[in-house]
Amino acid sequence: MSNQSFKEKIAVPYAEALINHAQSVNLIDETTKDVSSVSTVLLKSEDLQVFLSNPLIGGFLKKNVLKQLFENQIHSSVINFLFILVDKRRISCLNIITEKYLNLVNVLESTTSAELYSAVDINEMQQESLIQKIKSMTNSTKVKLVMHKDADLMGGFILKIGSKIVDASLAGKLKSMSFYLNTN
Repeated sequence: MSNQSFKEKIAVPYAEALINHAQSVNLIDETTKDVSSVSTVLLKSEDLQVFLSNPLIGGFLKKNVLKQLFENQIHSSVINFLFILVDKRRISCLNIITEKYLNLVNVLESTTSAELYSAVDINEMQQESLIQKIKSMTNSTKVKLVMHKDADLMGGFILKIGSKIVDASLAGKLKSMSFYLNTN
């Protein structure tokens, strides 16, 4: 069993416990926002990831650092959750736990995440039209659209929804034409 799948198996019960607690105290939105901000801080600081993952550093020191970082920025229940992860020696799985938590929230709220890569910026009207189209394609009530500008596409766009990819880019069309011509 790979280390990644082991951590994923560990992460799911913790993510479920956090979401169950957030639902019980009616703080799903606030908890989700706080978990996202903790995840962002972790992703931006490799030193913090190494510090929290180091088994030689004691729990008291880790809790102290987490408290200093997040005390007045996130809800106390999320801080307590972080402390539990430190006590159970699962803080090294925090990235995966937050990822699983956010996936569970998306499923709970019937939210679809989509990534749009386009050669040019799209305006709000185009964004809203695309969101409505994604909602109808996926039967979702909410769509979280993340947009990226990619000049290499030359024109058009690439839309990623889960494992589905819609390539309507000029670069994609040229690549497929090139493949067709090379095979004949």
